[in-house]
Amino acid sequence: MPIYELATLSTAIGAAPQAASAITAWCGDSGAKGRLLGLWGTDLGALNQVLVLRSFASPEELHAERQRTQASTSPFGGGAWLTAMAQDTYTPLPWLPPVEPGSFGPVYEVRTYVVKPQGLPPLIESWRNQLPGRLELSKLLVAMHTTDGPTRFTHIWPYPSTNDRAATRAGAIKRGTWPPKGGPDNLTGDMRSWICLPLPGSPLT
Repeated sequence: MPIYELATLSTAIGAAPQAASAITAWCGDSGAKGRLLGLWGTDLGALNQVLVLRSFASPEELHAERQRTQASTSPFGGGAWLTAMAQDTYTPLPWLPPVEPGSFGPVYEVRTYVVKPQGLPPLIESWRNQLPGRLELSKLLVAMHTTDGPTRFTHIWPYPSTNDRAATRAGAIKRGTWPPKGGPDNLTGDMRSWICLPLPGSPLT
């Protein structure tokens, strides 16, 4: 099972195009570990942020890359534009296929919830029961939970457009397919969502 890192990079205003080339170079460096999957700029939600999704084959590989980042004087090549950085480690739901590059968007919704203490097992079970019906309506890129810090549950959905996203979500609610029954009971109410667009060099578009 892969390990994912979702890095949230806050940038100077208007710096996303500059950041994209620097990030792809950083992730492709000869000393880098992991595999770059997604590189998105936020369009709705918190602005001036770049989200970087990478996969790692082992905890050791992730740890080595995290050390490289923390030891750098210009992590992600961001010396000129990086204003803040967070790197979160995630485990995917075990029955989901690994994330692979492809053209699935170009609109990606990234939703993150804080999970109540002891709420993760029933939340995962609710997704196991109802996700097949939801997948009849649109593709899920990944659903995953953090392995460090406060327990958060993050899922990423690609759509052809924001209008398609709205119609799909409305259809899922009308059918009773989504949200998963009992799932919201395990969340704290700290819920955030970003609409993101692929940046140049993103393997996911």
